[in-house]
Amino acid sequence: MKAMILAAGLGTRLRPLTDKLPKPLLPVGEKPLIHYHLALLKKYGITDIVMNTHYYGDKLILALGNGARFGVRLTYANEPTILGTGGGIKNLQTVLGDEAFLVINADILVDINLDLLFAFHQKKGGAATLALRDDSDLTQYGIIETDKDDRIRNILSKVPYTGEVLRKRMFTGIHILEPAVFDYIPPMIFYSITDSYIEMLKKEACLFGYSMEGYWTDIGVQKRYEEVNQEMKDGKINLHYIP
Repeated sequence: MKAMILAAGLGTRLRPLTDKLPKPLLPVGEKPLIHYHLALLKKYGITDIVMNTHYYGDKLILALGNGARFGVRLTYANEPTILGTGGGIKNLQTVLGDEAFLVINADILVDINLDLLFAFHQKKGGAATLALRDDSDLTQYGIIETDKDDRIRNILSKVPYTGEVLRKRMFTGIHILEPAVFDYIPPMIFYSITDSYIEMLKKEACLFGYSMEGYWTDIGVQKRYEEVNQEMKDGKINLHYIP
């Protein structure tokens, strides 16, 4: 399986920390944030990785190179004009489009078993599987609702649904996509993958939500970034893929 790391974001909510550095290179504990993503993917044998870049992309490429020292093969797709989460994926259709592939946001820190996620995706057979989790502040991230069979029925309250009472969770920024998803993303414009998923639901495509267990946090804001670094210093964060 190939993987894509979404790393083109501007990091505006983390300024001034990102004034001269892209988010993925911000230090978390004793290493840049992006090193954790590479270690996680390598742990599960996902070594063919493409990363989209925009803001200080040259610094990312200089820091990571071809990925050989991390045991992976890294390639890059620069976006002169930022394309968003959906547009960035669509831009790499020729690279990713032959089989199911994994996408992960570059601004999260996570402890997840990717083998279990992929097994769930294969069992369900949907067009995409989104890793979901419970959170005390769902509205901060956007609510995704699933039925008793883990099928996603609503996203951000944009899809009319009159069936059973649904379970509400949030999206972690980790998902497995089948090539069929490309049909719902317009080319060469800024577009959100969430909008693609909403359109798919309206056309009754099968999307599923996988309940992840383990640590997860968004490091997109300065307050949380500082908290995570303190938790790292205090030994409160243990990631199974980091020795």
